[in-house]
Amino acid sequence: MKAPFSICGTAFHAPKRGELEILSDALIEVGADGGIDQILKPDHPHYDERKSAARASGMLRLLGDGEYLLPGFVDLHIHAPQFPQLGKALDAPLEDWLQKYTFPLEARYSDRAFASSVYDSLVGTLLANGTTTAVYFATRHLDGSLVLAETCLAKGQRAVIGRVAMDDIHQCPDYYRDASPDEGIELSRQFIQRLRALPGNGKALVRPAVTPRFIPSCSDRLLSGLGELLEAEACHMQTHCSESDWAHAYVLERFGKSDTEMLAEFGLLTRQSILAHANLMGTSDFDLVQAKGSGVAHCPLSNFYFANAVFPLRRLLDQGLHLGLGTDISGGHSPSILDNCRHAMTAARALHDGVDARLPAARRGAAPARIMPSEAFWLATAGGGEALDLPIGLFREGMRFDALLVDVNAPQSNITRADNDGLPDIFQKILCNAGRPNITSVWVEGRCVS
Repeated sequence: MKAPFSICGTAFHAPKRGELEILSDALIEVGADGGIDQILKPDHPHYDERKSAARASGMLRLLGDGEYLLPGFVDLHIHAPQFPQLGKALDAPLEDWLQKYTFPLEARYSDRAFASSVYDSLVGTLLANGTTTAVYFATRHLDGSLVLAETCLAKGQRAVIGRVAMDDIHQCPDYYRDASPDEGIELSRQFIQRLRALPGNGKALVRPAVTPRFIPSCSDRLLSGLGELLEAEACHMQTHCSESDWAHAYVLERFGKSDTEMLAEFGLLTRQSILAHANLMGTSDFDLVQAKGSGVAHCPLSNFYFANAVFPLRRLLDQGLHLGLGTDISGGHSPSILDNCRHAMTAARALHDGVDARLPAARRGAAPARIMPSEAFWLATAGGGEALDLPIGLFREGMRFDALLVDVNAPQSNITRADNDGLPDIFQKILCNAGRPNITSVWVEGRCVS
């Protein structure tokens, strides 16, 4: 058990889509279990008394000038083993990028020492960038994938992790695939059970996910078996869905149905399912995802490189789907969710206004498509928590205290403050300009982890 503590200062969070709430000089009381016990505003009758008691006990963190508290960032889609190739070969088509660069790299994670070295660096980097919850694809290796879980536990990062299942002999190289559907199903079962039993994971800080890489890499038997496993284990599920023209067309040709329809038929769409990308999904697909309560990981940066289309974010926000952001390391070259907030706004604006100057303005875009900064922030925090069905992403009593401290005056900061900036202005400057140097403290479950 950690000692309870209090933190007092100004916090930003987005309790609803499109709504920024500023908690000025709030006193946030964090319990020994890492949850938020109470939030007192300055007009609370016991505010001064409780603040003084916390100070007297030595358990008060008082924020200074230029320091602001944000909920921890939620990254819904990361390929952990691809971290060493971050920013490499992004000019290649997706299928070539996988076969020439990605699969050879992922095959190396049968070596526990190599896996440990990479994952230690990855998790540390993400925590330093404010990512308190990460949803990871690991590799097809049982032990190597467990190394990732052990690393997250040791460093204190909340995570959902999947051993990648992939067995199709036509799409997966001989040196990197499950030998049979039964092997893929059994190794996935073992991974789930062994992860849950890891020492120090009694509170399920790290959770397992059934993880078919994507439909093109999996046989029918593997997909149906993973659906049965998902029902039996009642855990998360993650996969790629209608990411690119190639992947989307492949599934349509193979089944005569879309990715989403087939995932539902195989029993892989549940309230705890996360679908990465979803750029080529149609209206009926989105309706099905919403009916199942599944979530979508919007990966705006990697979509620019590999998706062939802009995700209709505004439409899906208005429809009320569960949505969050993903970096898609290494399909996206930045490990920062803040960067992906910015790219989400850029992509939405490009979709709204259009990109081809040869067309008349009225025909150039697909308005309405813009999103507001507060909506991008919601996606990065509360939206991601909602998609995972976890009590994170907000400063509310009963939520877990996952948070980061931003210092706008930090050395090497790109943030400037004008004398007429109000708190809403400061928030927008943080969202648009803050970087790793500004993130000076990070907490997960009330524990300072970076």
